[in-house]
Amino acid sequence: MTREFVWMIRHIKRSFKYKKWLSSMKDWYRFWTSYYTYNKLAVAKTDCLSIRDLQPCLGDDTAETAIEPVYFYQDTWAFEQIIKVSPARHIDVGSHHKFVAFLSKVLPVLMIDIRPLSLPLETLEFKKGSILNLPFPDKSIASLSSLCVAEHIGLGRYGDSLDPLGSEKAIAELCRVISHNGNLYISVPIDNNNRIFFNAQRAFKEEYLEGLLSPLKIIDRKYIYKNSLLNNKPDEFSIGLYHAVRE
Repeated sequence: MTREFVWMIRHIKRSFKYKKWLSSMKDWYRFWTSYYTYNKLAVAKTDCLSIRDLQPCLGDDTAETAIEPVYFYQDTWAFEQIIKVSPARHIDVGSHHKFVAFLSKVLPVLMIDIRPLSLPLETLEFKKGSILNLPFPDKSIASLSSLCVAEHIGLGRYGDSLDPLGSEKAIAELCRVISHNGNLYISVPIDNNNRIFFNAQRAFKEEYLEGLLSPLKIIDRKYIYKNSLLNNKPDEFSIGLYHAVRE
């Protein structure tokens, strides 16, 4: 218990980022400089800014638009793969809501998740359910995606039950429902060895993941490494994107 407490204190100290704090002070300086300059430029008194209506958007004045690479690359990759096949209906299990929402605008989509979405969308059908017990018969789904989901199962991050074999059970359940000639689109972290980053996620050695997916054949794979989408697996931690088919 003492070791865990010491780790927690160190983690909290690391979370306080001095550079980020210093940067925010510079952002505030630019904001107030702009505020006073704007008021000087105001021709009419009614154009002057009111303190009660201020809404600072600090840090948006960047040289380029910052993009989180994992969702950017994995969602566009999966979208393209699914549209190429053009299924009559697609099922998604727990992927990012924006990916599922956009996909539902071009083909019928049913989303399965343990938590309902807080907003409705007329083109998106939603059903509450678990990746560990999908509401479908064996080999009944022709098109299925689950992006950056399986690695979280069993770690309690999203309120799910703790289970050291949660990811293995989740991937087995995804494979169970894929039909003959059916397609599975899945992404998970890949590393040189199986690792658990409790309670965030797991990472898998690729050979181990291939064994879990063995009822299916992988026909396309890509890797998100830092800020790039690669065809070849790097020797470090990355996100693997896999299109697998049951032959």
